[in-house]
Amino acid sequence: MHGEYKVPGGKLVVVDLDTRGGVLRDVQVAGDFFLEPDEAILTINAALEGAPEDTDAAGLATRIEAALPEGAVMFGLTAEGVAVAVRRALAHATDWTDYDWQLIHEGAQTPALHMALDEVITAEVAAGRRPPTLRVWEWDVPAVVIGSFQSLRNEVDPQGAERHDITVVRRISGGGAMFMEPGNTITYSLSVPKALVQGLSFADSYAYLDDWVLGALGDMGIKAWYQPLNDIATEAGKIAGAAQKRVASDGGAVLHHVTMAYDIDADKMMEVLRIGKEKLSDKGTKSAKKRVDPLRRQTGLAREAVIDRMIDSFRSRYGLAAGKVTDDEMARAQELAEAKFNTQEWTARVP
Repeated sequence: MHGEYKVPGGKLVVVDLDTRGGVLRDVQVAGDFFLEPDEAILTINAALEGAPEDTDAAGLATRIEAALPEGAVMFGLTAEGVAVAVRRALAHATDWTDYDWQLIHEGAQTPALHMALDEVITAEVAAGRRPPTLRVWEWDVPAVVIGSFQSLRNEVDPQGAERHDITVVRRISGGGAMFMEPGNTITYSLSVPKALVQGLSFADSYAYLDDWVLGALGDMGIKAWYQPLNDIATEAGKIAGAAQKRVASDGGAVLHHVTMAYDIDADKMMEVLRIGKEKLSDKGTKSAKKRVDPLRRQTGLAREAVIDRMIDSFRSRYGLAAGKVTDDEMARAQELAEAKFNTQEWTARVP
């Protein structure tokens, strides 16, 4: 069995192993990390040898940490990262490069149609009728997108939304409210097979699916990192938030979508969103305006240039062919937008 895992902000860990009699056998850990002393790699292998194959990642990491000699130093490597690679091997997880990725980047759509396209495309990936897909959104109107479980009245000021002509929609994933304006927002979705995140905890899958965009931002001169559970942050502040939805039908799939602040009208956002004091205190700041630092200021690049560089980075890592929403997918998404995402019953399902 073979498993790979890139430690967030670190290096690639590769684990090859077998199982016999319900325990791990012939464990070999490798990768492009740094480890001192050299013989500590043998210690890690030995710590995993004989572990019950149903041991979770935390239990495997504990075995490794207990066995390492005093003073051992790991660069680009963690005990947790090795443990995750083991779990991915046992789960027969796939890798990014195992797939022929498709890009969808089409014209502006309504907020409700974007919500519906996410649901339809991810269902198609789960059914095996569509390859894993990166979809970059374009917005036709300003919008607030609230999380699946958020209270509408607690998150959105209706007078502010009406005053600024803001469309309010609810998505199928959890997480917090996002304020969108055409030209000021970069939004993308990854619709991926469940096998890509096999062996990862829910939290680890966020970091794993965000890793490519951290590299893309780094190429633009932005030092960014994953901030649990679902933020991408820089020294200047938060620049993006992610959310996920798991599809259990057919072969299973994961929808992972991210909204990045290219620019932002913070005063307008504060008039439309009701951002609670507890949320702000949890982020260690008193003002929502200080929580987000747009990409425009940090890169000096046009929005279209940022998107192009992100796409180029993804393509250079994993390959990416141009694609489109099929006629059947669009017809189903339009029907779903009208029957679900454009209805007050769905939008106010949590009043």
